Amino acid sequence: MRSLPEADPGMPDIRSPLRYLWWNALRQGPSLLAGIGFATLWWMVQALMPAVLGKGIEAVTAKDSQALLLWASILFVLGLLQAFTGIMRHRMAVYNWLAAAYRTVQVTARQAARLGATLPKRLSTGEVVSVGNSDIAHIGNSMDILLRGTGSVVAIVTVTVILISTSLPLGLLVLFGVPLMAVVVGPLLKPLHRRQRTQRELAGELSTRAADIVAGLRVLRGIGGEQVFTDRYREESQRVRHAGVGVARVESVLEGAQIVLPGVLIAIVTGVGASFAVADQIPTGQLVAFYLYAVFLIGPLRTLTEAADKLTKGHVAAGRVIRILSMEPEVGGGTGTSDGGVLRDSYSGVTVQPGALTAVAANTPEDAIAIADRLGRYTGGDVTFGPADLSTLPLSEVRSRILVADNGARLFAGRLRDELDVRGDATDEQVTLALEAACATDIVEALPDGLSTVVNEAGREFSGGQQQRLRLARALLADPEVLILVEPTSAVDAHSEARIAERLAKARAGRTTLICTTSPLVLDRTDHVIYVEDGRVLAEGTHRQLLDGSPQYAAAVTRGED
Repeated sequence: MRSLPEADPGMPDIRSPLRYLWWNALRQGPSLLAGIGFATLWWMVQALMPAVLGKGIEAVTAKDSQALLLWASILFVLGLLQAFTGIMRHRMAVYNWLAAAYRTVQVTARQAARLGATLPKRLSTGEVVSVGNSDIAHIGNSMDILLRGTGSVVAIVTVTVILISTSLPLGLLVLFGVPLMAVVVGPLLKPLHRRQRTQRELAGELSTRAADIVAGLRVLRGIGGEQVFTDRYREESQRVRHAGVGVARVESVLEGAQIVLPGVLIAIVTGVGASFAVADQIPTGQLVAFYLYAVFLIGPLRTLTEAADKLTKGHVAAGRVIRILSMEPEVGGGTGTSDGGVLRDSYSGVTVQPGALTAVAANTPEDAIAIADRLGRYTGGDVTFGPADLSTLPLSEVRSRILVADNGARLFAGRLRDELDVRGDATDEQVTLALEAACATDIVEALPDGLSTVVNEAGREFSGGQQQRLRLARALLADPEVLILVEPTSAVDAHSEARIAERLAKARAGRTTLICTTSPLVLDRTDHVIYVEDGRVLAEGTHRQLLDGSPQYAAAVTRGED
């Protein structure tokens, strides 16, 4: 399995949200620079318009038709240029938004695949889902605002230079007024950052709760627990609401500051400019230009405040992404090779002979699951595969050669045939044989479109037993070198269980198969049974031999019945 830096050579060792945002910016450098260039031109054109209008007014005052025509033509050209740069700025903003957002989805999905079984142990479903629901939008917004934010800084500097060259007091007023506004807004950012982080964490927990309720709704209805979980969901949703209101309080102050602070600066600049015009220190045209400059500054100043807000949200979102990207899988792989052979777990003593149908019966289900996880390299352990240690093989090779199919596997939304034939290379005959071996033919025949029927999320239209049989058919179609099945018949009736046991032995004849089960119907049709107690092998033999020779085994598989 390739690590993130190898899978994406441009990705450095990222350990902080700021570095992640910086990495995103570097990855889309050309498009980001192009967008900044168009945004800067867009602002600059608007910054020049008040000066042109002022000159035009002076031409009207002087009754100079030629000068009026000249400045009117320049204003028309500036309007066309503003329209073009505005369109291109918006196009580049959308492109950069999408690039940053979906690059985040790509690296997160790649990391999720790399982590595998480690991810659900470290993070809840809601936290992972929230990255795709909201965090990518905030990261995209942080890239988008860089365009207008950088251009607004250039525009403010340009206007300041123009005002200083025209009137030193007015220029200095703008020069000192803008940093003062930043100082006023600055204290709002830290509480905003803290409250946004809290609100995101609570929202992730609420998403997890909702997913659990939807997945277990049928069980909740059966035990009458709907109201209990409804009350819990309502309580958690209220906490999310209160946290959201806390964020909104700070954001409302920030939004108000975007209007009030530039408005105060405009009023002061306009008032000072008007006093200069009354004193005949500046002509009427310049007074109009000063007023238009003051109005124009609302846009860049509000953009700077917006940039502070969006970059803060992007920083919080990047922190959540970094939390996922900084995780390491519990197990790794090496570069060794193995021709296969005996699969042995040294801790428990379980030995799976090649080409045999072997069963592991444990007095507690957890012991059997732990053995299956070690043999499938989902947890660490001293396991050998032929002459080689399993830990020395590349993890991708282990996954392709050893398949662990447990009841935690899911059916995904999509066409049923695609869900069963995940590689897409099985023939119709192979699909039919797998369905027959798993006693799932009747399930497909009852569907309106057969194998072409579109399955809902998690296969919720199927019962628990039907889902289990379809998952078994999918595992058989994968046809791995070693197949490990964990309680493959726990949810089916006794008649179907007996047929599955008989057909499974025929379907996997000559190939290595391990079944973790305590079902006598399945155990009686295996070549070899290993009984495990307290995580260690206690007895081995055929099912009937162990029934006669091991009282512990007999008690475990017959549950004390004669």
